[in-house]
Amino acid sequence: MKARPGSVGWLWWHELRLLWFAMGSGKPGKARRRPGLAGLATIAVAWLALHGVAYVALRRLEGLAGAVEGDPRVLVAVSALLFGCMSFMLSSALKSCVLVLFERGDLDLLLSSPLSSHSIFAIRLVTVAVGTAALYLFFLTPFAHAGALLGHAGWLAVYPVLLGMGTVVACAAMLMTLGLVRLIGARRTRIVAQVIGAFAGASIFLLSQLFAHFSSSMETRAMQAFTQAFGANGVLGSGSPLWLPGRALLGEPIPVLGTILLAAAAFVFTARCTHRFFVHGLQQAASSGRAGRKPAGGLRFQFGHSLFTSVLLKEWRLIVRDPHLISQVALQLVYLLPLFFIIFRRGDFQMPAIAAGLTLLCSSITASLAWIVVSAEDAPDLLRLAPAPVSTIRLAKLASAVLPSLAIVALPLVWLVQRTPGAGLLVAFTVIGAVSSAALIVHWCGRPGSRSDYLARGKSDFLTSILEMCNSLSWGSLAWSLASLTGERSDRIIVAVSFSALAPLVTLVLSWCLRRPQA
Repeated sequence: MKARPGSVGWLWWHELRLLWFAMGSGKPGKARRRPGLAGLATIAVAWLALHGVAYVALRRLEGLAGAVEGDPRVLVAVSALLFGCMSFMLSSALKSCVLVLFERGDLDLLLSSPLSSHSIFAIRLVTVAVGTAALYLFFLTPFAHAGALLGHAGWLAVYPVLLGMGTVVACAAMLMTLGLVRLIGARRTRIVAQVIGAFAGASIFLLSQLFAHFSSSMETRAMQAFTQAFGANGVLGSGSPLWLPGRALLGEPIPVLGTILLAAAAFVFTARCTHRFFVHGLQQAASSGRAGRKPAGGLRFQFGHSLFTSVLLKEWRLIVRDPHLISQVALQLVYLLPLFFIIFRRGDFQMPAIAAGLTLLCSSITASLAWIVVSAEDAPDLLRLAPAPVSTIRLAKLASAVLPSLAIVALPLVWLVQRTPGAGLLVAFTVIGAVSSAALIVHWCGRPGSRSDYLARGKSDFLTSILEMCNSLSWGSLAWSLASLTGERSDRIIVAVSFSALAPLVTLVLSWCLRRPQA
């Protein structure tokens, strides 16, 4: 694209190139390159294959037009799909806002250039909106094209609707990020926004699990309430304004126009009315790396902690200071919440599932933390040359990965031991064994890496990832078998316990045989 340097079009093209290059690297701070020809060909083939799947699926649905136009359940389902997409959009938009405000590192240069700060904000906001809606356009436009070929041209409204939704969500995410900057500062905003994004993306899972664990009486009352609300004369009937997004996606002109106007109004409000607020947030973000003020009373050194405690606290502080790691580990913690609902509502009724779930999740969290503190150590040479026992340092590092998982499951384990002492103690045994084995596997076989490679650690260290998965599955199966044995004693369960007990031992022995040389 040929545009005058310094113009809005030139800046917009630059932002699109950065967005395109980010698809090739996917990691902030890494060298960016555009996707190769193989990647482009794969994306094109997948998109064309989606067209074929969409056409075949819609072709086989008889009476599609009548169902869409006459059945309110279709309208409710489409609207629920859009609301779910908006939840995931908010998650990705928050991460994009954190990226453009904090991770790019070009704010000082742009603000000191002759470019208008209003244009910079507007272009970056458009980039966040387009990046937020791009993935959903990729998956939903094939169905819109197939529907148009089958005579439903209104389905092409998926383009303005998804772009409008992406714009509204991007504006909300930007306002939320700037508001957090004003309230808690730029440095804390990075952490809070990452955690909020992780929870926003997992909210649909939590809601589905919450409804799945209703009791029969609660489920009956909920169904009666839903039937009344979604009835023809109910508050949430087909004529409710709540379903306007679904109507817009199905091609009704007025809802489509309303979506476009709402997106335009949100963009204008965010770009114009919060412009000075944006500049203030950028200034805080650009200066967030400055050193803190000198403490009152002079510099004081504290040497009261032992070596073990000092290393333990050092690892936890480094994790707390990294927003990306916090958001990714917190996303794993979200999946513990449905298990809490089961434990505190049904007691030991679902004991095998509870035992396996707690064991698997704790093993996964420990493996992630162990990779961070062991394989992604920032100064391994310094620790090796330190005048301190290497065994103490290694033990403290492994403890810093194991203790958080045990602290997380302490409350449900105490509850289980009080309700069913035998089964609760067996679950505690499998959890402790799983987290200890996960830390040892990373310590023995982990390949050195960087904390920025956390999401891609499976590609760079495939062997350790396979061993971690085998360890989690083997301990999870043992937990399931032992919990089943407390409720029913049969030859089949005893054989399952025997084989399940052998699997973790085999995994540990194999990991020891494949261990890497320790300095």
